[in-house]
Amino acid sequence: MRIAVVGTHGIGKSTLIEEFLRVHPEYAHEPEPYTTLVEDYGEEFSAAPCAEDFLRQLEFNLERVGQLAATENVIYERCPLDFVAYLNALGASNTDSLMDRVSGAMQQLDLIVYLPLADASNTDEFPKLRRTMDQHLSELLTTANVTVVEATGTTAQRLRVIENTLS
Repeated sequence: MRIAVVGTHGIGKSTLIEEFLRVHPEYAHEPEPYTTLVEDYGEEFSAAPCAEDFLRQLEFNLERVGQLAATENVIYERCPLDFVAYLNALGASNTDSLMDRVSGAMQQLDLIVYLPLADASNTDEFPKLRRTMDQHLSELLTTANVTVVEATGTTAQRLRVIENTLS
């Protein structure tokens, strides 16, 4: 089973995945591309969000989604649509040309767990980008040819949504 947890920055993806892995140690974790690129590959990103950085993360995510065999259990922190949503939020013009590759990668996923933005008070880091990205992501998910579930509430409530979907 291939699961992707998606949502804007500061929404609780890492916390939810950490709890999920505690209960499901049989799953491999594919960290957020930003983390892997910085910590494992030494890449640097600008202090302010920019299209070039999100495009690089999208390219990396496209490479990683589907690397594991379809029979393996993996939970991804983000999927390609996250990065398309950020690019759209930043007004990037090249996202249409990426959609064939993005759609192909999305077919490698079995489940998307969407953490919607319920209130903007969780973080002060780029609040306008946060809201705009969430709007774009919400719209993009309606076109995904993958099962999408929305998980809200506490981490425990969100985890129950995943558990109920898996059972």
